[in-house]
Amino acid sequence: MILDPLLPPSPGPSVPAPLLTELTALYASNHEFHALSGDFPDPDDIRPEQVAAALAEEWVLPGVDVLLARSFGRLIGIAITLAHHPGRSDPDPWIGLLMVDASLHGQGHGRRLASLVEDRFRAADRRAVRLAVPADNPKALAFWTALGYEVVDHREDVRLKRPCAVLRKDLTTP
Repeated sequence: MILDPLLPPSPGPSVPAPLLTELTALYASNHEFHALSGDFPDPDDIRPEQVAAALAEEWVLPGVDVLLARSFGRLIGIAITLAHHPGRSDPDPWIGLLMVDASLHGQGHGRRLASLVEDRFRAADRRAVRLAVPADNPKALAFWTALGYEVVDHREDVRLKRPCAVLRKDLTTP
């Protein structure tokens, strides 16, 4: 798996159409996640312009990285990370989104993508990483806790005001 940063488009041009098509297919494959997240008005009909708008919203925040995971030339996942939480003053970076093509779930790609993201944070001398899981997503909670993340708080999601568990993983221990 190769992890490549996707740079925000400079003023004017947008995400190239072929890449936006790949990203839309990736997002659309995760119907169950989007039905829970509420990120798109209709999780059965995710459109390129909606994906482009969602990415544009992410790039507005300082310290955001959009990372594309490719395997054998195919886009298989995306991770969006934040150097710091936009609404809190904790020292840890955050994983805002980690998503793998739904047709590949259960094959270890999510675990590998999470590991690559953690390695990037370690290389930047970050000591831990956090993320939030909506309370109504037990599959995601099970995934992250199996990777060594521990629940450290319960609070509302900043944007959608839904209850979430906040998880943290210490990156200084193997």
